[in-house]
Amino acid sequence: MQNSVKTTEEDSLSKEDYEKNRRKNIQKLIEFLTSDSLTYRWKAAEILGNLHASEAFEPLIEALSDEYVDVSWIAAKSLGKIGDKRAIPPLIHCLDSEEQWLRKGAATGLGMLKDKRAVVPLIRLLEDKKPKVRIAAIEALVLIGDERAAVPLSRCLKDIDKKVKTKAVDALVTFGGEETLKALKESRGDPDIREKVDMAMKRIESKD
Repeated sequence: MQNSVKTTEEDSLSKEDYEKNRRKNIQKLIEFLTSDSLTYRWKAAEILGNLHASEAFEPLIEALSDEYVDVSWIAAKSLGKIGDKRAIPPLIHCLDSEEQWLRKGAATGLGMLKDKRAVVPLIRLLEDKKPKVRIAAIEALVLIGDERAAVPLSRCLKDIDKKVKTKAVDALVTFGGEETLKALKESRGDPDIREKVDMAMKRIESKD
């Protein structure tokens, strides 16, 4: 019994030490967000997201305005990982950024937050001039799972970029339905995605 009590006390102390060290490390990382070193800033933004450090919410919001997009786009993703819904309005604002990487990061962050307020802005992003941004918007809309995205996603089957079309096929499988099947069937003439479309249709039909 005595050994059991001692072990419990040691575990408690160990947890206290862990939390203390965690808070200390997070504070140091938050300080790095304003470092003169670009590498320190983007690395700190990335690690804070991986740690789901809610304490870093406000500093990461500020990091969205960093002069270097290397920092801001990672801050956008990290805000999604932290999961605080207060990040939604500033991330939606970032979708209009001139920086393609920030638009991509904001779309990714919004997808992680899974809030329907982002659906319409993300649908608009499906027409972005950069394929990687369009793909990020598709992925985010799938994570949110709002039915309003189904028809706009079906239009992506006619995208000029093969990767975007392929991602759209995968996305439409998650929505299913007759309209989705119709859109997929109409895209079977595209050699870039014909095989993938056939597989997608079978998957949807097996679910119905």
